[in-house]
Amino acid sequence: MVDHHNPEHTESKPLNTELETLAPEATEPTAPSIDSSSNQPDASIQSSAPVQSEAAASNPSSSSEQLASLSAGAEDDVDYDSADFAAALASFDREQAAESAAAQNLTQEEAVVVGTVIKLTDKHVVVDIGLKSEGLIPLEQVLDINGVSKFNAGDQVEVVVEREEAEGGYLVSYEKALRHKVWDKLEEAANTKTPVKGMVLSRVKGGLTVDIGIKAFLPGSQVEIRPVRNLDGYIGTEIEVRVIKLNKKRGNVVISRKELLEEDQNAKKDVTLATLEEGSVLTGTVKNLTDYGAFVDMGGLDGLLHITDMSWGRLTHPRDLVNVGDEIQVKVLKFDKDKQRVSLGFKQLTPDPWLDATERYPIGAQVRGRILSVTDYGAFVELEQGIEGLVHVSEMTWSKRMKHPSKMVKPGDEVDTIILSVNPNDRRISLGMKQLQDNPWEQLEDKYPVGAVIEGRVRNLTDFGAFIEIEDGIDGLVHVSNLSWTKRIKHPSEVLKKGEKIKAIVLGVEPENRRLSLGVKQLQPDVWETFFAQHRVGDVIKGKVLRTAQFGAFIEIAEGVEGLCHVSEAVDEHHQPLTLNVGDEHDFKIVKMNPEEKKVGLSIKAVGEEASRVEVESYKERDRGPGKSGSGSNSASNSSSSTTLGDLINWKRSERE
Repeated sequence: MVDHHNPEHTESKPLNTELETLAPEATEPTAPSIDSSSNQPDASIQSSAPVQSEAAASNPSSSSEQLASLSAGAEDDVDYDSADFAAALASFDREQAAESAAAQNLTQEEAVVVGTVIKLTDKHVVVDIGLKSEGLIPLEQVLDINGVSKFNAGDQVEVVVEREEAEGGYLVSYEKALRHKVWDKLEEAANTKTPVKGMVLSRVKGGLTVDIGIKAFLPGSQVEIRPVRNLDGYIGTEIEVRVIKLNKKRGNVVISRKELLEEDQNAKKDVTLATLEEGSVLTGTVKNLTDYGAFVDMGGLDGLLHITDMSWGRLTHPRDLVNVGDEIQVKVLKFDKDKQRVSLGFKQLTPDPWLDATERYPIGAQVRGRILSVTDYGAFVELEQGIEGLVHVSEMTWSKRMKHPSKMVKPGDEVDTIILSVNPNDRRISLGMKQLQDNPWEQLEDKYPVGAVIEGRVRNLTDFGAFIEIEDGIDGLVHVSNLSWTKRIKHPSEVLKKGEKIKAIVLGVEPENRRLSLGVKQLQPDVWETFFAQHRVGDVIKGKVLRTAQFGAFIEIAEGVEGLCHVSEAVDEHHQPLTLNVGDEHDFKIVKMNPEEKKVGLSIKAVGEEASRVEVESYKERDRGPGKSGSGSNSASNSSSSTTLGDLINWKRSERE
């Protein structure tokens, strides 16, 4: 808008919010200065200029409106002087230029200024920094580890002005102010390798953020000597670190904790190596656990405490005895100074409990223990720390029905046992559980005397016989030879089936050996005894050829009874050898009997000889006849002596005709 009092002077532009410096001559007024004798309206206009300038500083748009209204009022005021208005506007522009210049200088120099906290919002901390607009600190810069602001309204805070925001106010940095404040100290600490303390604030990608006066980055590889899987555990802890990298331009600081730990470890290691020797006892700290043992820090030097050297007893894992961080006493078992390897022992600090195990666990003593583990062949019982015994599956119960030890006991059970044997050299103790129960074999002879008939179930079949269960825990054996009198049985499955019930006779009882002999064929009469009772040597019997051999043939002469006809006895009446085929039937004469060995000798040849004698006697009887008997014995004798072989042949021929 053109000034009516000065057509060549145009109205000044609205306040520029950008940070720029105005030249002094651009703001000098062209009209002469106002004299002290000016009238009252003019004086009042000049006196109101500073107030108007302050209002414009806080709200540029409103200041433009007020200046326009002021100009309109001046047109209405007949006493208004255009020079007074120009002076007021020039003063306002100078103040705004000075404000912008000051803010720009602070921004370029990153000078640290002290401000006063006005209030806290959800995103910023609003601070009065002495400029016409407030400073805004991002809220995350002033939060502690618990997420609480370090400052409240009215607190003094040092900041660095960064830039003017488009929506109003200045963005200021609390972190940069801290960085300026402590940077010199950090540079000195980095140059001299002096440790600094810091608080771990948070977990970031690749490591941790640590407050050492300013936020610094601690890489995950620099936290410990060994890699750390979980860095979250360090949050909220105070640690000592070393500054290893600085970038003042970017404001980056990198720190390391690993360097300090390594230096400390090396210093301790030198002392430890100078005093370490096999057999020495020292105190260490458990650093790490594995499945096979624990690593113990003995002062800058780690030693391996193997799981087998932790306890005289059994350990499933090292954590059953120690935990990370525990301080324990250990004994140096082996030390390789060149490789700096140390083997440690813990159980060696206490006496070996097996040294006097024989005296403390005599055979037959009853002891109580805890089941440690169960296997297919038995259960291991812990009698005391370092002393274990085995209850074999055969010593758990008198019954043979138990399929697996887990059917009787399980890990953690408390059981009573009997000491069966102790072997300190092999570190073994045999235990029994069934010995605490009544032994059914001790009363077996009275309950099942020899000759008693019992009934049981076929529990198992083997090549040599069948096991018959007659009661729980008591099995008897029927040998394959005691299954039949007559049949040649190769396997008991030929006549018996598993699970069937049978009757048997008790043949013998051996309680000390837990043996019970049974027989099935004894329920039937012995065919051999019957045969020998009914026959004598010289009897002629009919038989059937069962099988042949080079030396003769086996003949069935009764059910279940066999006899042998030797090849020399198998001839016809003309003394010619006979061919005996399986299935042929012949008359045989018993020529030999042996009841003890159950053997019978047979002959066909003897049958022919017997027939000849019978024929001779028959001829003699006919020759004597009824009418010739009166001659007496002498005549008979004469007749016998006069009988020839030709007479016998003629007689037989006539008999056939």
